[in-house]
Amino acid sequence: MRKYFGTDGIRKIANTELTPELSYKVAKGSAYVISKQTGKTPTILIGKDTRLSGSLIENAMTAGFLSCGANVIHLGVLPTPTVAYLTRELKADAGVVISASHNSYEYNGIKFFSNKGMKLDDSIEEEIEEAMDSPEVQNLKAAEDKIGTDKFSENLKEKYVNFLLDNFQEKIKENMPQDFIVGIDVANGATYEIAEEIFKKMGIKYKIINNEPNGVNINKNCGSTHLERISEFVQKNKLALGIAYDGDGDRCLIVDENGNTVDGDIILAIISKYLKGKGKLKKNAVVATVMSNIGLKKYAEQNESELIRTKVGDRYVLEEMLKNDYNLGGEQSGHIILLDYNPTGDGIQTSLMLISILLENKCKLSELYQDVKIYPQVLVNAKVDSNKKEVYQENQDIKQAIEKLEKEFENNGRVLIRASGTENLVRVMIEGEDQNYILKKAQELAELIQEKSK
Repeated sequence: MRKYFGTDGIRKIANTELTPELSYKVAKGSAYVISKQTGKTPTILIGKDTRLSGSLIENAMTAGFLSCGANVIHLGVLPTPTVAYLTRELKADAGVVISASHNSYEYNGIKFFSNKGMKLDDSIEEEIEEAMDSPEVQNLKAAEDKIGTDKFSENLKEKYVNFLLDNFQEKIKENMPQDFIVGIDVANGATYEIAEEIFKKMGIKYKIINNEPNGVNINKNCGSTHLERISEFVQKNKLALGIAYDGDGDRCLIVDENGNTVDGDIILAIISKYLKGKGKLKKNAVVATVMSNIGLKKYAEQNESELIRTKVGDRYVLEEMLKNDYNLGGEQSGHIILLDYNPTGDGIQTSLMLISILLENKCKLSELYQDVKIYPQVLVNAKVDSNKKEVYQENQDIKQAIEKLEKEFENNGRVLIRASGTENLVRVMIEGEDQNYILKKAQELAELIQEKSK
């Protein structure tokens, strides 16, 4: 088990667990590994979301990078996919995003992107961990005339804005009706300025909420983890749809004109059908994780497509896509990877793609996914200590309870138990036909896991 990195970088409570000292250490370890791989002094981009602790961690990391001779370009507050895109576009050696995604403000995190704009391989993160714990690496210092430099270049975001305009503006403008207005919830996070700029330039009428970040209100009762806000807003204002981004903007969820949730599985279903109709769905396949609803699998089969499942984490979805040349994949949580455009989940790009499809079909969003049957699914978290996340695989009572449930739902649902890669939780997921019944069963199992993990 890795010591620092989880499924989505490093994520901890800022200034308590993710301290300036640890941030400095991460920077030195990563600068060492990156310079060893590239054989030259690395240039590293840094972006962040709106958390209060962002500057604290950014400054500590900057000191670590500069002390090793690496150069830093500060991008300011930008979504994760924008940093990933710019890392590739500017041919930087790496990109860093300081964000804890959908978590509340007291958390923060560190994610790395390679010079190809993709998350680092597990093996490279493991190498960074070794360097972080190496006294030799941590004591390395650049010579006086080799200390790194840093500069601020917030205007670089226009490259990303223009990239999206080039890919979506013409089709959206061509099909745009006068009365089409969307709602946007930017979660007081990284998309709070750039989303509005893009929608304005794209010519999409919009109403926006939760766009006044103060450092502590990111994701607070808003964004993709609290769809009730955008749902109510859409219905009250009679909008065509609502878009909710998460704190760092690498994913989005949607609500239709009636306020009903359109999750990542439904988004994948809509986009896959559209691409298949255009002859652009590579190998007629969609890549999703083990958390994807059984309804997406059945929908893919009905449309003569295949659903490929991976471990949880958009990095594993991307790995499968690259390995077998697929171009559409994602997660139920709203990470959607459109590999023809960008090798990372991108909330703004996903919402533009969906709007483009909706306008071309000249229908309501609810009509666009009426053939998708999503099965009731419940997810219950069992809280455990960080060193007890694997107990459910070893304890006989828990194993027997899981086997009993799996047998019960083998023909009319699904059972999935997994340890969270970012939090001290074991997640119990059950799909079936009766919402109340599967919730009861999931709660019982979660309670057992908690009890036996003490």
